[in-house]
Amino acid sequence: MKTITSACLLLLLLSPLAQLRAQDSQEPVQSNGLALTPPMGWNSWNKFDCNVSEDLIKQMADAMVKSGMKAAGYQYIVIDDCWQVSRDKEGNIVPDPQHFPSGMKALADYVHSRGLKFGLYSDAGTKTCQGRPGSRGYEFQDARQYAAWGVDYLKYDWCNTGTQDGHASYLLMHNALLQSGRPIVFSMCEWGTAKPWLWAKDIGNLWRTTGDIYDAFSRREHGLGMVEILDLQAGLESFAGPGHWNDPDMLEVGNGGMTDTEYRSHFSLWAILAAPLMAGNDLRDMGAATREILTNQEVIAIDQDALGKQGSRVWKNGDLEVWARPLKDGGRAVVLFNRGASQQTVSIGWEDLGYPAYLSAAVRDLWQHKDLGKFTGKYSAAVASHGVVMVTVKP
Repeated sequence: MKTITSACLLLLLLSPLAQLRAQDSQEPVQSNGLALTPPMGWNSWNKFDCNVSEDLIKQMADAMVKSGMKAAGYQYIVIDDCWQVSRDKEGNIVPDPQHFPSGMKALADYVHSRGLKFGLYSDAGTKTCQGRPGSRGYEFQDARQYAAWGVDYLKYDWCNTGTQDGHASYLLMHNALLQSGRPIVFSMCEWGTAKPWLWAKDIGNLWRTTGDIYDAFSRREHGLGMVEILDLQAGLESFAGPGHWNDPDMLEVGNGGMTDTEYRSHFSLWAILAAPLMAGNDLRDMGAATREILTNQEVIAIDQDALGKQGSRVWKNGDLEVWARPLKDGGRAVVLFNRGASQQTVSIGWEDLGYPAYLSAAVRDLWQHKDLGKFTGKYSAAVASHGVVMVTVKP
């Protein structure tokens, strides 16, 4: 009788699924090398839901250029759910012929002609969240189709997945996209259910960390407002970096549920988080305040900083808190945030930023676009209710 080694005994005890996972862990996943800074663009869902069409997408591409958003760094035009209606007899996904009569290749070509990139949506389950055909069982076929159409970005949802395993399902589409012959940014919309930040570093370029955002400063009873989403990002900063980003969901700036002060806070905090900046408003009809927020290049530069370090909450006292992140040039970006109902003074000490207290550092306000001078040891500012002061601190 042969002796059973400890390694063999371990394999015998492992379930088939665990054995597959063990095998997976020994085979490194190939990264696609994309999204070295957080993706910036526009997605149709927050404003238009299922009401998408060829004409709408063309108008959004035109507006992204005309509004100055393209010049500010936005590049992706992404159609969310409801563009697809069926599969043909060969199993190919079919766009809605009524709303997209020219087909997706022609639409992608139009978006590309504007100097932008084109994105689509699908789902890891049998159906999308709105009941359209999902990609389960068609992953490689769909990926080849997307590549043929000229798709640059895929948002991949998690409805109607039954007992599917998130890691396996997203890895399957990741591999399909790699083999499609076209570089396609992979946005995982699994809502943080299986903690993708623990396993998706080389599978997705970004992964949702929470359920869907609601266009409100706070929505404690039903759904997640901006501050509830923000709180759920605390502690996730170590998992983000170039090519793999925590995604606290798309921007609601300009959609009407918050004040301009609150939208400025929303945008500033997403930038500190190194979050993808995916606008969700009607780009054809932006007021001056909305345009100013979405195109603030000093704030965008913080989001896009090449060091790729997600910010963290470094100080909190009741409704007052400070979020900060290190920058490639050795400085810090800092958001002084006031959740309270009245204006209050918020301070940040240099030691909370990893600097010695005796240091003299230059402070610049990124919303006033103004150098404030040099400060030693700390900086303090009056912060409006639900507002922020966003600065850089540089020795």
